[in-house]
Amino acid sequence: MISKASNQKLKALLSRLQILNKQRRYKVDCVSAAVFCSTVLQEMGIADCSLSVTFVSEEEIQKVNNRYLHKNYPTDVLSFVYNEKMEDGKRFIGEIIIAPLVSFRSAARYNNHPENEIRKLLLHGILHLLGYDHETDDGTMLRLQRRLAGRVFFQRGDPLLKKNKAYP
Repeated sequence: MISKASNQKLKALLSRLQILNKQRRYKVDCVSAAVFCSTVLQEMGIADCSLSVTFVSEEEIQKVNNRYLHKNYPTDVLSFVYNEKMEDGKRFIGEIIIAPLVSFRSAARYNNHPENEIRKLLLHGILHLLGYDHETDDGTMLRLQRRLAGRVFFQRGDPLLKKNKAYP
């Protein structure tokens, strides 16, 4: 049983880090995903902000990619920086959109475990929301991403996604 204090911490965490699942192929453990994102933010020294993560279908991420970036193909992750102050005084740094099916194909192509691929994409998206950009820097973002991916918090933790048995 969860203690009252733990339950309050969990509610506070889930109010800051909104995790949504808008696809059906994989079940998302929203609490585990929020805990992972919170840990990344703490590792970066930024604990008091909000963000959202939405897991979508391959078709949906292609639509978003085309609409906002004018790239008419599916991708594994997109990040949109907002960096706005909310009513409670906390910063909403932005949103991350992930297509699990696309990311699992990438994981297979690069011989990476699917769970680690999702964690890598969350980490990658958070770094973008914090202002890092691997397309314009001298490799700083990707070096930081590799360093953080080597940490214990990245390697351990509850699974973030499970295959939905109703879908092949």
